[in-house]
Amino acid sequence: MALSGKRILLIISGGIAAYKSLDLIRRLRERGASVRPVMTEGAQQFITPLAVGALAADHVFTDLFSRQDEQDVGHIRLARDCDLVLVAPATADLMAKMANGLADDLASTVLLATDRPVLAAPAMNPKMWAHAATRRNVETLRGDGIRFIGPMAGEMAESKEAGVGRMAEPLEIVAAVEEMLGAATPGPLSGRKAIVTSGPTHEPIDPVRYIANRSSGRQGHAIAAALAKLGAEVTLVSGPVNIPDPSGMTVIHVERAEEMRDAVLGALPADIAVMVAAVADWRVASSADQKIKKHPGESIPTLALTENPDILRTVGHHTMRPKLVVGFAAETQDVESNARAKLERKGADMIVANDVSPATGIMGGTRNSVKIIRHDGIEQWPDLSKDEVASRLATLIADRFRQG
Repeated sequence: MALSGKRILLIISGGIAAYKSLDLIRRLRERGASVRPVMTEGAQQFITPLAVGALAADHVFTDLFSRQDEQDVGHIRLARDCDLVLVAPATADLMAKMANGLADDLASTVLLATDRPVLAAPAMNPKMWAHAATRRNVETLRGDGIRFIGPMAGEMAESKEAGVGRMAEPLEIVAAVEEMLGAATPGPLSGRKAIVTSGPTHEPIDPVRYIANRSSGRQGHAIAAALAKLGAEVTLVSGPVNIPDPSGMTVIHVERAEEMRDAVLGALPADIAVMVAAVADWRVASSADQKIKKHPGESIPTLALTENPDILRTVGHHTMRPKLVVGFAAETQDVESNARAKLERKGADMIVANDVSPATGIMGGTRNSVKIIRHDGIEQWPDLSKDEVASRLATLIADRFRQG
């Protein structure tokens, strides 16, 4: 069994998604793992310790000040006597405690005391997930080494609510646990580190306006997921998008091109860099601190633009240049010749070129038609879904490494 002998400390916090934790326990135990549950006070309002304990076949820990459990400093024992700490669901409240080092109950104390890998499966209302405070906490936790699975997009428990905030399904969480514990079958890119950029960048004009483009991030996110599926350790640097983060990787959210460049360089060294993001070529030289107002009779304001950093070229000529650098060329004319010129100019090994003219529907759509431009030739791929393009490209990258 994939998780045979593995010890999982499962922390269940207080959200309606706690009901999924019952099935999660069953799925983990089916694969040979032992599950030791910790429940917050809020979690006990949704499911009972009796049900959790029956499925886990273990004692359920609920109280930091339990006379019986704390005779041997039980919270420290719980924090260390496991192979992985799994937080499912991870509520906004618990993640805020984790990010700020608070320890006012058993769950948060265990999380502060553990030296084991931690995987969190967030679950909350979409507005809570999108809130600036939650985003800051998530970025802090990622920087601390916490891994995330989800949240996913879908319907919420609340009437007529939908968006990103659903807890990942139990089998998705189990797959992430297997990957973190090395229980999954090694893929052809196992041991390789990859950096992928995705989405647009937003370059501020003033506090409410910005320069952007129509990139949805679907292609970049799909490529990151495909590389991770083949075993790569992926860091995804994403501009502002309206799609959920792929699971099983580190995701860094940025807005501006300069932030994306800094995040990419901060993720080096790596074996693979796939620069998919549609980075804005220019930014406003000096963005306004206040909203630029329109006044009748006044002349239209002029925006002075300055060039943004060329992230692909920076990576392609860097002293820590990855072994394989892949760029994207989104063109509306002379696709092949422009992509060839980009291949040479940017120091890339491969350019994935596509025609993003409005009539194609590629920019922001779900399908893509690409040409693979290499120094030794060109390969035309048929019209495919963006997931299929991602899978083919990941396989091509794996083949390049296999061939040395």
